[in-house]
Amino acid sequence: MPADLSDTAAVARMRDWLPPDAPILSSDLKRAVATADAIAGGRRRLPHDRDLREFDFGAWDGLRFDAVAERDPELSRAFWEEPGHVEPPGGESWFQVTSRVQAAITRIDGEKDLIIVAHFGVILCHIAAVTGQSPKAVLAQQIDPLSVTELAETGAGWHLGAVNHRP
Repeated sequence: MPADLSDTAAVARMRDWLPPDAPILSSDLKRAVATADAIAGGRRRLPHDRDLREFDFGAWDGLRFDAVAERDPELSRAFWEEPGHVEPPGGESWFQVTSRVQAAITRIDGEKDLIIVAHFGVILCHIAAVTGQSPKAVLAQQIDPLSVTELAETGAGWHLGAVNHRP
């Protein structure tokens, strides 16, 4: 799915609000790449990272919730009500996504500030990993398009700042 970047005022606010010297990194999916390009301004672009992709929903990809529930009623219910090890057919579990996102975050090193353009599931997985919240608890968190979630690595661990902030 392409990114909806039609609200050019919101895109400009985001671009102007973010740290001006921070490099920008994104998932390699086209909606993240397009968003990163739109908010980059003159910032240095780092190579896209496939480990920052959204969940792979396998056979459920592109289906509406009701179609998924009809196709796999027990499995889809377990996936959303007890996230963790449950995988969609041919897709990824919460813990699998968390593992690849953590690998991507670990590879990112040496930047004081870094802007990462990622997806709802990626953001929630990282929030859960750094706060110790369960997948089920963090799924209640709203993450809007063109919002900022601030996470800082302080040397003493991660700190969660703003979540779903709209500049």
